[in-house]
Amino acid sequence: MYSMTGYGKGVSVTDGGTVTVEIKTVNHRYLDYGIKLPKNFLFLEDGIKKLIGASISRGHVDMYLTYEQKTVDKNEISIDREFANAYVKEAKALAKELGCKQVADAMILKLPEFAVSRKQVLPDDDVLRTMTMEALREALDGLKTMRQNEGRALMTDIGAKLDNIAASLEEIKKLAPTVSQNYRKALNARIAEVLEPGKADEQRLATEVALYADHCCIDEEITRLSTHIETMRKLIEQDEPIGRKTEFLVQEFNREANTIGSKANDLDITNHVLAIKNEIEKIREQAANVE
Repeated sequence: MYSMTGYGKGVSVTDGGTVTVEIKTVNHRYLDYGIKLPKNFLFLEDGIKKLIGASISRGHVDMYLTYEQKTVDKNEISIDREFANAYVKEAKALAKELGCKQVADAMILKLPEFAVSRKQVLPDDDVLRTMTMEALREALDGLKTMRQNEGRALMTDIGAKLDNIAASLEEIKKLAPTVSQNYRKALNARIAEVLEPGKADEQRLATEVALYADHCCIDEEITRLSTHIETMRKLIEQDEPIGRKTEFLVQEFNREANTIGSKANDLDITNHVLAIKNEIEKIREQAANVE
């Protein structure tokens, strides 16, 4: 069982430079990508998506790749003189307008991202591909470990909530046989209020109680909900994506709980159903985090 939330980082180093890949994932109904690549790495996007898709089945994925070159050819350093002249001219005009005594002509050198350009000597495409995939695999391994650890925590939490549901269901099992008995007593009490003793039609009373007992019978719902609990216990122990199955099963939990509550027509059972629905809602929230 894996969480959809995680983070991983991978680095690949050669003599020419370093590729760093960072990847993080958050909840999403389907597999969704947000991949940020330098211009020279755009040709790798399809391969990156395929590798990520082989490891992740659900969640929003943000992947960032940076490339750091170790050395720069000194002969490839150039000054954008046109920009520098324009910048200094405007700076002097501003200084004069504001009444400043002087402006440092060399201040343009503090803006290397505009005034100085360095041509990167990148490795060929095959080397970039090898470095990128190596770093990405390392990042995915780290991501998987974190998602697995968080998945274990989710499994423990969901397991505890299943225990609570099972405990409430056991109480409902004990109360279910008494529903028709309580109805018979209440019906007899109401008849006694309006009829003289011995005047009640016992056969009709028995028929009424039998019909009510059939209407409020919840044995099938109890059995199905018990089965769902055991299915969920087995499901959360699987080492594979189970998020969609878990969400579907939660819907079935709700269906049976609602039916029990509506058919039983008993205050004590209703209270236990409310407790069950509270736990089901918590499981639903956790299931939204499961891959």
